[in-house]
Amino acid sequence: MHKLEAFARIVDRINEGVGRAVSWLTLTMVLVTFTVAVMRYGFNWGLVWVQEIYVWMHGIVFMLGAGYTLLHNGHVRVDVFYRPAGIRYKAWVDLLGSLFLLLPLVLVVLYESWPYVAESWSKLEESREAGGMPGLFLLKSVILLFAVLVGLQGLSLAAKALLALRGRTELLLAQDAADAR
Repeated sequence: MHKLEAFARIVDRINEGVGRAVSWLTLTMVLVTFTVAVMRYGFNWGLVWVQEIYVWMHGIVFMLGAGYTLLHNGHVRVDVFYRPAGIRYKAWVDLLGSLFLLLPLVLVVLYESWPYVAESWSKLEESREAGGMPGLFLLKSVILLFAVLVGLQGLSLAAKALLALRGRTELLLAQDAADAR
């Protein structure tokens, strides 16, 4: 059981770090969007790559922040049943939901996106727009990182649920307390 707890803590730390790092992109995204608007409407001048970069940042924030959101219970859930439930009920929902809903979906995303990303890498794909961003293949790689981070967080959630079902509820209770702040 110590290995499950260690695994859950490591994954949680990874997604916490990635989520906090990626959150800074939102500030950058706002500043770039503001700059694009000022350049475009104030000076009647624009660059395609600058316009594309904030769209790319938006995608990166959502894709790489998904594991962080799952860590902090920020995803959509039927709270009418889940929130007032006891710790064992929540543990069962988390365990079964992770194993039978989340992880199969993550595997489908990995399976379906791998050829898409590999083809993009084989061509070192760039933006289709004239003057657009180079390195579109790097942005497409974020799909795989999304699946890995969410999959790991799903495994962490399942590990914490197993621990809770075996009487070790401190990880789930600590996470609930942190999310309530």
